[in-house]
Amino acid sequence: MSEASDKTADLFEALDSRDKPTIRAAVDALIPLAADSSDVRETLHQRLLDAQRKNRWPIAYVLAHLPQPSPEITQVLLDGLADREPDIRWAIGLLLVRLAKTEANVAEKLFDLCTIGTTAQKRMAIYCIRDLNLDDKNSLRVFLKLLHDDDPTVRVAAVTSLKTRSDVDANGRQLLLRLFVEDQDLRVRNAAAITLAQLGSPSEEFVSALNKADTNENPQIRKAAAAALAILQNKRSAPSGS
Repeated sequence: MSEASDKTADLFEALDSRDKPTIRAAVDALIPLAADSSDVRETLHQRLLDAQRKNRWPIAYVLAHLPQPSPEITQVLLDGLADREPDIRWAIGLLLVRLAKTEANVAEKLFDLCTIGTTAQKRMAIYCIRDLNLDDKNSLRVFLKLLHDDDPTVRVAAVTSLKTRSDVDANGRQLLLRLFVEDQDLRVRNAAAITLAQLGSPSEEFVSALNKADTNENPQIRKAAAAALAILQNKRSAPSGS
């Protein structure tokens, strides 16, 4: 075996490492190698299809940088959104967003995860869909539906993803207001306050709830209410058309 082959074999093995910097270095090195070598691509595909291999996401990550990734590659990446390591989830999420811009089936799978995924997958799928900057009715409907999710981190993801959606109607705003006033999780309440303020055109009920919360004994609620009131004040004082 040549020295180059030895180095490539070492990179393959490094994908199974438990050390994330080692994995990242191997992934970065294999991406251009896979683009240039059919042998490298074939070896990676074979390893990807080995369901017993624990660390398949780095393989999929490399192969996803090639044109027209297969459904198997996409599925392994989607499964990776449930990884226990946040930085791995975000790296995969960023790649999926890039793929979804050209591969319609990737976006469809992300929407599916919002219903059938684990808590981590739901949360990451929401952020991926948000980062696609969609303005369609389906994505809005999904975000609003997930405001009812049992997990508070999913609700936070859905709430914050509505910040720039000018198409949130009165019913949607009322739901956000209810979360701000009634949700049992402070993170959800705080996020709802900021999102409603970012949407602008506040209702009297929302302003009243903010003023009341501004004197709440909980410092987190007071801070969120004050921040929301400041956002609204800035919007009112901003020059028209800015």
